[in-house]
Amino acid sequence: MTTVPVVSSSITIPSIHYLAILPVIILLGASVVLVFATALVRTKVTQFVASSVTVAASVAVLVVTYFQWRCLDSSGPSTTIAHAIVLDGFSVVATGVVAVSLLMATLVAHDWALRERIVGAEYQILALAASAGAVLMTQANDLVVIFLGLEILSLGLYVLVAFDRHRHTSAEAALKYFLLGGFASAIFIYGAALVYGATGSTNLSTMSYFLASNVLTHPGLLYAGFALLIVGFSFKIAAVPFHLWSPDVYEGAPTPVTGFMASIVKVGAFAAFVRVLISALGTQIDTWRPILWVLVVLTTVVGASVALLQRNAKRMLAYSSINHAGFILLGIWAGTTRGVASTLFYIVTYAPTVVATFAVVTLVGGLGDENHSIGGYRGLARRQPWLGASMCVLLLSQLGAPLTSGFYAKYSVLASTIDVGGSPLALIALLSAAIAACFYLRWSSALYSDEPVEATRIVVPLSTGIVIGVGVAMTLVFGIWPGPLVTLCQHATLLFTP
Repeated sequence: MTTVPVVSSSITIPSIHYLAILPVIILLGASVVLVFATALVRTKVTQFVASSVTVAASVAVLVVTYFQWRCLDSSGPSTTIAHAIVLDGFSVVATGVVAVSLLMATLVAHDWALRERIVGAEYQILALAASAGAVLMTQANDLVVIFLGLEILSLGLYVLVAFDRHRHTSAEAALKYFLLGGFASAIFIYGAALVYGATGSTNLSTMSYFLASNVLTHPGLLYAGFALLIVGFSFKIAAVPFHLWSPDVYEGAPTPVTGFMASIVKVGAFAAFVRVLISALGTQIDTWRPILWVLVVLTTVVGASVALLQRNAKRMLAYSSINHAGFILLGIWAGTTRGVASTLFYIVTYAPTVVATFAVVTLVGGLGDENHSIGGYRGLARRQPWLGASMCVLLLSQLGAPLTSGFYAKYSVLASTIDVGGSPLALIALLSAAIAACFYLRWSSALYSDEPVEATRIVVPLSTGIVIGVGVAMTLVFGIWPGPLVTLCQHATLLFTP
């Protein structure tokens, strides 16, 4: 007589630490509230209401990150939802950066929408959802969760890039971004499948433990897998040669969307990239370092060199962003605690700077968002000293000039690279910074040009002015006194390191 095994029909629900996932809940919840309001209210939701909800959600996330940090002080880092989500210092700081970027970008987009007479809450709904995806990527401890966050982030951005229905370049840019983004997502998930086949898990901490405890006699499957993962991430961070979408998308998208995208995509993608390479594949550092070496060289040199040829401000900032991606990769290449801290410091200081920069570009672009020639900035600092000086400070910070936050950001990633014997790589990156100085200084000199230019006075709305002021203040304060932020990033460690 055979005994039939009894199969339990109950579903085991993993324990959930709600404080850890509260930022994602707040952002997605606010997005859903605006969706229902748009669907159920007879009249269109006004820009003021939609922006207020988004700002409130951003502030709420910042408040939650404070309590998360206090929780870390008392209880230490932890994982939740079957170890798929991690709460550690790195995720808390990165989540705060996403919230600040969303807050600043929303204020800029609000004034832009009023200027362009855009009604409805579509921008805010998509921005909230995309930000939730970015936060999910910063907290992910599993390749499946990273992919989920990546898609939530990307789908919102695909639509935001095409948000300006009156410009054909906006739709064209969105189509390019969507097609190339689809290929990149497919490559990423294929790489995740290969890594799962090699390690038996998609959980980053489990993968790290497996690779530290076992020697693979045939590691080809693992190598192919993480090579494809690097390709997928390289597309999102616009590393050369996977950067070709970036200039067209930056130029074609509405300028506030470009600023939003330039900040939160960097935060989410680099945070997940750090977790995969350092937390999960840290034992394989000698294998993936040569790949990153080539990426850093190509990204820094090509980004700086091609930017010299640009005359469109948004395309120039696109190649500038590519150059910055190469510098951020230096910290990951180092693969040390100092390297991770320097990468986080770079992200924390770069995100608000680039949003404030695009806030100025939005104002100069004028009605229709078309005036983006560098020539349009000639004499701006003489006509409107506050606005021109602000733009000059923001550009000098991206250059890495002393007394700006960009200086210490570049110094920290270069120092972490030299610490592990990467002096030649640091030298190449430094030379690219010298090349980049040419177009930053050319743009800055145009601001103070004496050449007569027919231009009307630019009206600076209150919200956009606040964003520019905050961006400049953060640039100067953390440039002159970087100590507190450096200490924060040093304490914002990863839960799992090899």
